[in-house]
Amino acid sequence: MFSEEEQTSPTSSSSSPPPSSHFIGRKEDVVQAKRVTKLVGGRDVLVLCHQGKLHAMDMRCYHTGGPLQEGDIEEIDGRMCIVCPWHKYKITLAEGEGLYQAVNPSATPPKPTWRSKGVKQRVHQVTEVNRDVYVTFNDSPDTIDSDFYQTERYRATINKTQPKTKKLLEKVTSRKV
Repeated sequence: MFSEEEQTSPTSSSSSPPPSSHFIGRKEDVVQAKRVTKLVGGRDVLVLCHQGKLHAMDMRCYHTGGPLQEGDIEEIDGRMCIVCPWHKYKITLAEGEGLYQAVNPSATPPKPTWRSKGVKQRVHQVTEVNRDVYVTFNDSPDTIDSDFYQTERYRATINKTQPKTKKLLEKVTSRKV
């Protein structure tokens, strides 16, 4: 796991990218775009710039594969999170923890508090070298929930459903009102 400082601080003292890192783009392009998705090293990665800090994580939400690049960024209990647009799952940018609100039913009155489900989304280290942005994968051997959406099995499933979705959209948008 990477700390937020390691993840977001440029390594200006280095003149070459870290070994086994993947080029994402020029820093000014990433900052201007705010969010960049890229298939690198067999992983779909989202790199985003929020409040001047760069973050990287698997592109698809750990819950059901929602497109995190379309999610809002919110501060939840003092932590910056991306909110999945499909089911509103909250994921911390720095650690990839899934957050939820819990209520103690015996408390009077019941007061919701934010709790962690643990790390659910794989986050990756971002490094800047000579104004270029690189991602180094989190190589933790532990399986993380978002890993499922990085498999060939999932990609084959999504590729089969995309043509149907495209045809449906074309049919709906070609109707005259």
